[in-house]
Amino acid sequence: MSERKVLNKYYPPDFDPAKIPKLKLPKDRQYVVRLMAPFNMRCKTCGEYIYKGKKFNARKETVMNELYMGLPIFRFYIKCTRCLAEITFKTDPENTDYAMEHGATRNFQAEKLIEEAEKRVVQEREEEELNNPMKVLENRTKDSKMEMEVLENLQELKELNQRQAQVDFEGMIDRYKDQEKRDKEREKEEDERETKEMLDRALVKRIRDSDSDSEKEEESSSSESKKPSTDKPTDILTTVKPAESQGTSAGGVKKAKVESWERSVGTLGCKAALGSLVVRKKPAAAVNKPRPVAAAAAPTSQTDSKAPPADSNNASKPVTTQNGSSSLSLLGAYSDSDSDDSE
Repeated sequence: MSERKVLNKYYPPDFDPAKIPKLKLPKDRQYVVRLMAPFNMRCKTCGEYIYKGKKFNARKETVMNELYMGLPIFRFYIKCTRCLAEITFKTDPENTDYAMEHGATRNFQAEKLIEEAEKRVVQEREEEELNNPMKVLENRTKDSKMEMEVLENLQELKELNQRQAQVDFEGMIDRYKDQEKRDKEREKEEDERETKEMLDRALVKRIRDSDSDSEKEEESSSSESKKPSTDKPTDILTTVKPAESQGTSAGGVKKAKVESWERSVGTLGCKAALGSLVVRKKPAAAVNKPRPVAAAAAPTSQTDSKAPPADSNNASKPVTTQNGSSSLSLLGAYSDSDSDDSE
């Protein structure tokens, strides 16, 4: 299998390069090349400025019968961008530059002209010194005098500056000490401020810790107070409410907290409700004599008021239950039921 990019060619054994016909091209033939303007120029026909770096499609040719140290010189043809006038310039290998021929003028050549003038002066001097030894001595004497004058002028300028300059060394030292003192004071103030901020943060943290501890203690105490004192659910029917809460609710100062079961079902601690539910067992003497109890419960103008004083006292004395409610009505109802059974 052959390679994709082949660099070598196949030459048959009977190949004769002398049989290949040669192309006869003229020596002054032109090529089309792409180039940029080598310098700033201005068209002589329309006055259009063509700046350095402007791109052109130029024609290139070799200048006949013109060489510089064996190097050929090339000429380029371009057209003005405005009037299409032809402008030509060629290479200048002697000065490593380009030379303008016709169609335009080169701009901004001040620096180049100065350099060329300096080169001409140096070249003329070298030519004079080459054939005249006395001229060489004169030129050296002039150069030495010039150098001495320059050194004297420089020394005078230095002395003048030293005379006019008045340096106050004591003032400089004082200013340095003042600056150092201010720096120390500023550092001291910064240290004090930092320590104060640290103490303030520590104090705030302690206060917050103490507040949190007190809040925790209050929450624990409130939870303990809210914790019910009864162990069985049925104990609430026989428990007695504290007198203080009853007094405050009766007086209208501040009512006690209403529990959830009281809001939904009703007040179980009421005397009327407990009176209808709880019945205290009567002693035997009270059961045998029900009439005086009924008479004491509902006194009339009849002769029943002449009952024995002991029995009337016992009958009129109310019987209290565990929650403090009166059982007088309960005894009357119980005595009525007994009388009906006996009849």
